Amino acid sequence: MAVAAKQEKDLFKRVEEALYSYPQMKKEIQMIRDNIMFCKDEVDENVGGGRASLPGKPTERIATRLVTNKHLERLERVVEAIEDVYHSLPDEYKQLIRLRYWTSRKYRWESKYTWERIANELHVGRRTVFRMREEIIEAIAKRLER
Repeated sequence: MAVAAKQEKDLFKRVEEALYSYPQMKKEIQMIRDNIMFCKDEVDENVGGGRASLPGKPTERIATRLVTNKHLERLERVVEAIEDVYHSLPDEYKQLIRLRYWTSRKYRWESKYTWERIANELHVGRRTVFRMREEIIEAIAKRLER
């Protein structure tokens, strides 16, 4: 039972970290895509001779790299889950996400808006804000499980 609770807590922290990192993830996705599509550096890993396993045509080679890049795939999956959940939320929940996770801050874990300030902005109680946060993170976690 304690193991399941720890796993849930770890999942909660990972999803919350993904929310904090969402703007940077979008930039990183674009950077990886640009690097794959426009980078001319082709490393020949075929030092023993024979034919390369990548297609000979540049367009197909780029498409293959885009589809097979695991890091890019993972980032896109997380961003898609966050965006799907975000767009399905009521306005108060969206505002909570924008205020808490996406406002500019000096450190990743630091927010300009405290939970009390967010509660005041949304005209709800502090406990309601925490409930909303839990619902958002649970929805994103469920979306990522698919």
